This record gives sequence, structure tokens and C-alpha cells, in this order.
Amino acid sequence: MQIFLLLIWLTFCAVQDARQRQISNAWTSGAGAFALVWLLSTGSTWLGADAGQGGWACLIALALTLPGYVMGRMGAGDVKLMTALGLATNGLFILGAFIGAGVASLLWLLLAPRVWLHMSQGLRQRFHHLAPHTSKKLPFAPFVLVGVLLSLPWIH
Repeated sequence: MQIFLLLIWLTFCAVQDARQRQISNAWTSGAGAFALVWLLSTGSTWLGADAGQGGWACLIALALTLPGYVMGRMGAGDVKLMTALGLATNGLFILGAFIGAGVASLLWLLLAPRVWLHMSQGLRQRFHHLAPHTSKKLPFAPFVLVGVLLSLPWIH
């Protein structure tokens, strides 16, 4: 049940990021605060890993996102999203999400020019930040969602 709720939250973040190219603080900081309170009060992460693993996952998420933020390749919402995800899960989950997001974004960069032309106009307008020609800085959360879904069989 917890993984299902986590995927719903991640889906809301991904849709908002794809549509507006930013994620609301209510979604990221709120989830991060909830995950931290859960971690401190129960001694385990939302998905049941011990508190130490949640702490390491949070540090891994920060280590992997802060350089991208400093270089201007990621937004603050992406850092908060991954930190909240780290506090709620474990290190293996975070690494799976990052590796899966990397694979998904690479596939999107390769396939988007062909796929984009065949998508409906309404879908293209709704998610125009994912267009292959708009920017080199794509929204990150949709790829994290796909990365989590791709890696879920191995990490859960």
C-alpha cells in the first residue's frame, strides 16, 4: 500500500513538472517533512527500511542532485523531490530511480523527435516542456517516475 501511495505522489509531481517545469513546495517539502516525521517517530522509512538506510538514501539523493542544481541543470524542486524520496525509501531505491531516470531520459532524447510528431495536439500542448526542441533542460520528475517504474521489479 505504501508503494502505491508513493507512486501516486510521484505521479502528481511528474505531471506538474512536465506541465509547468516546476514542482510545488507543498508536494516536495510536504512529502519530505512527512517522511522525516515518519522516520523519526517510527525508526523506519515509509517503505519499511531502517532509519539509517533512510538517512543514507537522503545523503545519496543530495550528493547526486546538488551538483546538478549548482550547475543549473536541475531545479530546487528536483533536489527536494529526490531528498523526500530518499527519506521515504532506501539507498537502493534512490539509485534505481536515478539509473532508471537516466535510461528513460536517454530514450526520450533518442525517440522524442519521432514520437512527438505522432502525439495528439492536446497532449503536446499540455506537456509542451517535454518537446524535443524546447530546451536542453528537460523536466526531471517525469523521468524519475519512469525510472522508479522501470526499476521497481528489482528494488522492491
